[in-house]
Amino acid sequence: MNISQTNRVLSGMRPTGLLHLGHYHGVLKNWIELQHSYECFYFVADWHALTTHYADPSIIGESSRDMVIDWLAAGVNPGNATIFIQSRIPEHAELHTLLSMITPLGWLERVPSYKDQQEKLKDKDLATYGFLGYPLLQSADILIYKAGFVPVGEDQVAHVELTREIARRFNHFYGKEPDFEQRAEAAIRKMGKKNSKLYKDARRRFQEQGDTEALLIGKALLDAQQNISLSDRERLLGYLEGGGRIILPEPQSLLTMAPKMPGIDGQKMSKSYGNTIALREPPESVEKKIKTMPTDPARVRRTDPGDPAKCPVWGLHRVYTSESTRQELTEGCKTASIGCIDCKQYIIDAMLDELRPIQQRVNEYLNDLSGVDSIINEGCEYASDVAQDTIKEVRKVMGLTGR
Repeated sequence: MNISQTNRVLSGMRPTGLLHLGHYHGVLKNWIELQHSYECFYFVADWHALTTHYADPSIIGESSRDMVIDWLAAGVNPGNATIFIQSRIPEHAELHTLLSMITPLGWLERVPSYKDQQEKLKDKDLATYGFLGYPLLQSADILIYKAGFVPVGEDQVAHVELTREIARRFNHFYGKEPDFEQRAEAAIRKMGKKNSKLYKDARRRFQEQGDTEALLIGKALLDAQQNISLSDRERLLGYLEGGGRIILPEPQSLLTMAPKMPGIDGQKMSKSYGNTIALREPPESVEKKIKTMPTDPARVRRTDPGDPAKCPVWGLHRVYTSESTRQELTEGCKTASIGCIDCKQYIIDAMLDELRPIQQRVNEYLNDLSGVDSIINEGCEYASDVAQDTIKEVRKVMGLTGR
């Protein structure tokens, strides 16, 4: 594996229906950007969908390929990103099981979204192990690919922190090889005289003085090494920090600052609120939904002045219109020189311009489903190879060598 682990990104979506503009602005646009700078793994999280849709899973199967089509139409490039289906990579489940042996129950119970989701989804029976354990399955998703970065919103940072804690605990238990120090010293010698001296100096300064800058210097030095193996680099990273070999690297949160995408009622766009505009929404439906959106209650008549701050439509202007246009519309609204229908037309035009090329590509992929399946199959094959490498290593250090 030539690519640095720290350059790998892992992210997924649950297949529970057609994607909408909230998904596009909140996740997909970021994925499209990331694929040019990182080795990206994007997966259909069908096992995760079962945590809340186990009683009626039909939508999961129906949505999985459709979701991949929407990804491709939006601009995710299979030449730059690996696209795969979670349930087709059984190593996710195996690592989840193995990690469950060392994960304290209290760690799962304290994940903030555990109780929050139970409150929000009171109509579903979520008193299941699958729902309690889904953050651990998320950790397995990340760690099976040794991902360096996980793009998340602020509300998901706690899940990545849990993954870091689990990786740290795993490495503490299983990262000590019987001849660890001898292997580490042998790896240092492979770095060459100058780099060996720099590494040893950084290690001494960090371990004796707690110099965090020295730790960063040591890590950068290891990242730049071309003549040591991946195992040696993991070994030396652990040796640098004073622990054992890093078998499962701790991922970092890649905080995404996506704009809040309002729905047609002004709340956050979400299927659970019934306020979405799908990526495949017909133009006449888009126009109807926007034109019937509520506006500032003070604007009963065309001649009544309004206040954009009190108008649910204004959130969409923040996404779709320029600052100069918003200034003009603010003035027009407050002086009643522009009507609500005229104001909404800016959003309708911009939204249709955005959706048109996506929908055109959706139709192209729908006419070539075998091509879509080939993309998924190739992605699953590559993801499987990477996952098998990790699970073999995990099984070995846990003493499970009978396969």
